Amino acid sequence: MAKKDYYEILGLSKNASKEEIKKAYKKLAMKYHPDVSKEQGAEEKFKEISEAYAVLSDDEKRTNYNQFGHAAFDQRYTQEDIFRGAHFEDIFSEIFGDEGFDVFDMFFGRSGRKRKARGSDIRHDMEITLEEAAKGIERNIEVERYEKCDSCDGSGAEDNELRDCDSCNGSGIIRKTQRTVFGIFSQSFQCNDCNGEGKKPKHICRACKGNGVLKKVKKIKVKIPAGVDNESILKLRNEGNTARNSEINGDLYVIIYVKSHEVFERKGNDIYLEFPVTFAQAALGTEISVPTLYGNIKVKIPEGTQTNTIFRLRGKGIKDVNGHGTGDQFVRIITKTPERLTKRQREIFDKVKDVFS
Repeated sequence: MAKKDYYEILGLSKNASKEEIKKAYKKLAMKYHPDVSKEQGAEEKFKEISEAYAVLSDDEKRTNYNQFGHAAFDQRYTQEDIFRGAHFEDIFSEIFGDEGFDVFDMFFGRSGRKRKARGSDIRHDMEITLEEAAKGIERNIEVERYEKCDSCDGSGAEDNELRDCDSCNGSGIIRKTQRTVFGIFSQSFQCNDCNGEGKKPKHICRACKGNGVLKKVKKIKVKIPAGVDNESILKLRNEGNTARNSEINGDLYVIIYVKSHEVFERKGNDIYLEFPVTFAQAALGTEISVPTLYGNIKVKIPEGTQTNTIFRLRGKGIKDVNGHGTGDQFVRIITKTPERLTKRQREIFDKVKDVFS
């Protein structure tokens, strides 16, 4: 089956500029990327547009394609060779952020060119009070993380002196070419000797023992927004570990744990409180001072209030962490029965008991 024209795949004319090729590919990649698109066959479509971009964005490959069409690649190039050399990382860094995306990893399970290393993520658990969760706070924390070794600037080499890797001659790639009756086939692999970096230390850094990173304690200010709940997770970008020969840190994940409160109970963004009153206060009515997360507030209890009656204090709950309003506080009135009566109290109850029977 004849392959589709690369220009047609990207919706371009044959005199399209490099900028137009990049713009067209970026637009289609955002549409058909398998992590984004739910369309059937999105992955195959993504591979198709990526192959077209890999050829048309490379001057030599584009010239060969313009002269000979797909025949220019059928015997001289493997599928990996077609993709190799295209600067996908620049485009996918714009789309996906610092982590980028590797087309080789997706289609071939490995990369012919080493990607920029990224440090690993780290975790920090933090305990806060319910009052702090309601109002939001800023807190300084200390975390242990791997940072670039100052002695070797992260290279792992003493005095930052590097040499070309003998195995790959400094390219970071091992190439194997095989001549067969069907033509010449070439394959490329990441060099295991230098991990695809192309360079090796002349002498191992004594400070970090060649790792390029050292464990250090870092002080970080964490802003906890109002409304966080128990086990909420805050992500602080680039505050995780550093990898060797990389400026891209992992992320720091702060796990929030909210302490149980002696008086208040939280349910979603609402607060619940039980408040005891005496028989006399419930029967005759009174005004009570009710605690809230924001200070005490006066609440009028009408005469004849029954036990388990609930009063609602609007807006005295927890602010929604996503900005969707504020919860309420619910006060449940509990009529307190005295456990022991004085002689005078007993006489009074004896006199009025028949009135309430």
